[in-house]
Amino acid sequence: MQIYVGNMSYRTTQESLETLFSQFGAVESVKLINDRETGRAKGFAFVTMNEGAKEAIEALDGKEFEGRTLRINEAKPREERPKREFSKRF
Repeated sequence: MQIYVGNMSYRTTQESLETLFSQFGAVESVKLINDRETGRAKGFAFVTMNEGAKEAIEALDGKEFEGRTLRINEAKPREERPKREFSKRF
């Protein structure tokens, strides 16, 4: 199950998230989301785990971690974005 982790501190690392979630089961992956242009953290991530995912969501949603109150829920499928049309300048 993929878990959305929001309202994170910008200093949160993959390792600290993995440690936090591993209390509930084996963590398959952690993906911190960064801004494409600046490379800075955007304050959210996705954690993938099978066993213990629901327990982790229930236990950690609304809890303080590294100075921020986390928002945690099951990740929703990514919505298709409409394609942008670019005007040609000649």
